[in-house]
Amino acid sequence: MYGMLLESVQHFIQLEYGESAWREVVRLARCKWYVFNTHQIYPDGLMPELAAAAAELLTDPTDRPGARVQPTADGFMRYFGRCFVRFFSNLGYDAPIRATGRYFCEFLKNVDNLHLQMRFAYPKMKSPSMYMSHVDRNGCVLVYRSTRRGFTQYFMGQLDQIAEEVYDTNLKIRVLQSEKTSTATVSSHQSTAATAAAASVGLQNVLVKYRLDFDNSAFVDQHAAVHTFDRCLQLPSIPIKLLLRLFPFGVVINQDIRIMDAGEKLLSVWGAATADDVRGHLLVQHLVLRRPRDIPFTWTNLMYLTSVTFELEVLRGTHATMPEKKLNPTKGEKKSVSQLPATLDRRGSYGSRSILLKGQMRHFKEIDVVVFLCSPVVNNLDELQAMSLFMNDLNLHGLSRELVLAGWQHCSRLELMFERAEQWSQDLEDNYEQLDKWKRKGDSLLYSMLPRSVADQLQNGQSTMNTCKAFNFISVMFCEVEGLRPQATIKGVMDVVECMNTVFSCFDSLTDRFNVYKVETVNQVYMAVSGAPEYTREHARNVTDLSLEFAENIRDLQFPCNIQIQIKIGIHSGPVVAGVVGMKVPRYCLFGDTVNTASRMQTTSQPGKIHISVTTKRLLPQNLYKLTSRGLVTVKGKGKMETFWVDRKPRSPQTEKRHSV
Repeated sequence: MYGMLLESVQHFIQLEYGESAWREVVRLARCKWYVFNTHQIYPDGLMPELAAAAAELLTDPTDRPGARVQPTADGFMRYFGRCFVRFFSNLGYDAPIRATGRYFCEFLKNVDNLHLQMRFAYPKMKSPSMYMSHVDRNGCVLVYRSTRRGFTQYFMGQLDQIAEEVYDTNLKIRVLQSEKTSTATVSSHQSTAATAAAASVGLQNVLVKYRLDFDNSAFVDQHAAVHTFDRCLQLPSIPIKLLLRLFPFGVVINQDIRIMDAGEKLLSVWGAATADDVRGHLLVQHLVLRRPRDIPFTWTNLMYLTSVTFELEVLRGTHATMPEKKLNPTKGEKKSVSQLPATLDRRGSYGSRSILLKGQMRHFKEIDVVVFLCSPVVNNLDELQAMSLFMNDLNLHGLSRELVLAGWQHCSRLELMFERAEQWSQDLEDNYEQLDKWKRKGDSLLYSMLPRSVADQLQNGQSTMNTCKAFNFISVMFCEVEGLRPQATIKGVMDVVECMNTVFSCFDSLTDRFNVYKVETVNQVYMAVSGAPEYTREHARNVTDLSLEFAENIRDLQFPCNIQIQIKIGIHSGPVVAGVVGMKVPRYCLFGDTVNTASRMQTTSQPGKIHISVTTKRLLPQNLYKLTSRGLVTVKGKGKMETFWVDRKPRSPQTEKRHSV
């Protein structure tokens, strides 16, 4: 199906239920699209899946205050049908419907013709076929055929909305009959191979008979008045040859669906010298029914479909080669002949030297025959030549010649516009892909600069001050890299930069393993925190384990020019305020005396050792670490403080699991 049908569903669910509801429906239906393109083809089963998901998540669209109607998938399919009519009415597509006739019944008679015209805008459209089998003052019986399954309620919703919105008619619909038939059994005149092929594919048609109840008295009265006038008007008889001169591609058919006569141009295409060469042949030996779709080619159906435009494809040069096939009437049909395979694409004749005839099946009661009054479908001069036809073959009284010439004049411009539109569409899709790609890169960069939770707050429009938060207890670590002496040469400076990149990259790869957030690096000092912005009770243990990993990994790193590097680490725990301040180059910063004390622990530490405060020592499990008292240490701004060296005890199975990659 075309994306326009799904666009209408998306639009009205977002409008009436909200954007979040639409996303939940798409997620539950396991649909990979959140938005749809008007002219893109999507799977037919997508619509019923969205209806089933909507029935589970949303309230019933017909629910009235206090009614509490239980939502169903059928109810939402009917709602989707109404949504489609409302949607295309906003785009101006209701104008052709209003122009079909004064009454709702006239629209039903011509809806197949509307679908036929829409194929130029939507060439791959698989429209259903329908006709009225009974009409009275209280409504009609509508026969609906389609290759899509599960759209019975959807079609009912469309009729509901059209009757209400366009014709101001109160309509009630009920299903009289519903059945599924395989395309392999539709035609009794297919070859054995064609029948087997259709059966193997498993194609099915859906046939539904609806009873439509509405006030149809105005249409019935007008129809009766026209027939009364016809009976009063008596004209002399004219020969059938005169009619076939007016329609040189016409064909006369009897009740057995056999050819009685044909126009001279059609005989020429068939390669027949006279009408006697094809007279008495089955029509399906020379013409393939392409439209209406999935309708058995029977006399009864021809009587029902007098207001429907037919399309028949001409089989060239077949009058002498195709053997006549035995006719097997089906139950309820008088000497019926069914069509050839319904799965053929009616556009397949273009450019393939086949001729597509379009016209009306007209019944002449006086001689009890049907005459196919038609003309070839030709869009431009290229198609005319591909069909081996000439301008002189087209009807003089029609517009075929003017349309061919007009199409030739505007074809180049239309092709250029179409190519530009396709290019714009492709560029738009490429731009969307690039937009998603760069958005992912931007998000990745942002999350590397700020914690994800804080970055999401800023993206949602919150101010930087709203990200600031007080924490009662967290642990801060400072790690300084020693041994990188100032260099006088460019090469020496590059070696120092390479060493710092190696060390800090190693440290970055370890932070996520221990639930530690890297705050910043200043010159040769690396700062990290645990417990902010996502609080954890094991913040002291996390930074201690990370520090021990730093000390172990630094011994295994290789540096240029045999540079010897050592680190000294300081840790302190306490309260801080953390958040983003400022607008340019935003960074997640920590504020408070805890940060200053942690920095003093690092400056008073020794190379290769981890220096912690007594506050951090109290938070560590005693059985996992070897803690050595350093005694009282003079700390700038704090005076005398008792501090400790920390080292790792031999690893138990518990610690081994925690430190494994």
